[in-house]
Amino acid sequence: MSSTSVPKTIALNYRNIYILPTRRGLGFVMLIALLLLIAFVYNNNLVYLLGFLLTSLFFITILHTVKSLHGLVMSKGHSAPVFAGEFASSKITINNPTPFVRYSVQVGLDKHSAMQTVDIAAQQKQMVSLAYKADKRGWLVMANPVISSCYPFGLLRAWQRLNLDSKALVYPRPSMQDCPLPENNHGQDEQGNAQKGQDDFYGLQSYQAGDSIRHIHWRAFAKGQGLYTRQYSGAQSSEIWLDYEQAMAASQEERLSIMCRWVIDADEAGIAYGFKLAGLLLEPNYGAAHSKKCLEALALF
Repeated sequence: MSSTSVPKTIALNYRNIYILPTRRGLGFVMLIALLLLIAFVYNNNLVYLLGFLLTSLFFITILHTVKSLHGLVMSKGHSAPVFAGEFASSKITINNPTPFVRYSVQVGLDKHSAMQTVDIAAQQKQMVSLAYKADKRGWLVMANPVISSCYPFGLLRAWQRLNLDSKALVYPRPSMQDCPLPENNHGQDEQGNAQKGQDDFYGLQSYQAGDSIRHIHWRAFAKGQGLYTRQYSGAQSSEIWLDYEQAMAASQEERLSIMCRWVIDADEAGIAYGFKLAGLLLEPNYGAAHSKKCLEALALF
């Protein structure tokens, strides 16, 4: 069974670099042809010499233009999730493992769009970020960018399209309407025990990934005692449930936008919340890891 996996890195060499004259290069070729025609008509040796000199310069430029890209290695970076309506960023790392500096290397979506121009020092890496408009939720498959160079004289353009299969996850656009969080609809647990809330402070515990930044005990951290988070308890639970069935709207996308707004607001308030969406059930929790799971579920719904 054949595999069509996309390589994680792309190395440029003489076999996969394309090159064509630019407008300036075509004008240069026409100038050479005119000079040779004049030299032939008037049998002028000096004009012959100038024409052959410019022709040699043109062919040498071909070699140097291709060499400006030869040996570079491209790899894709991480594309952070965004909300619909924002710009997703596709990061590309350009590695120059050779002992030669690469000047005026251009990276962009195509030659008609704005190109970013960078100089890459010998045996160094350069990060380039390209912006893509995220119009709708789900996976945004980013167009393959182009790396090119017209160095040194702009007479020719060498290029290659980078098939790095970059994509970014797009969350639903958060609703701009007034969407109050659902009220606590589960109360205390069956045992009547108090659950964690935000009413009364009862102690500190070591910081764990996903804990709300609002609960970090900064005074203890400033004294060099370590990173701790405040823990609260109360007679009533502050946990809420974000349920798709409770999001009242005319369309599915609007309901997902309301759910997205709830997740953001609950996370900013430091409220523990459960999440229900089409058979997916996430127990009440809070923190960056929990909100990320909820937003990913909304994006891929």
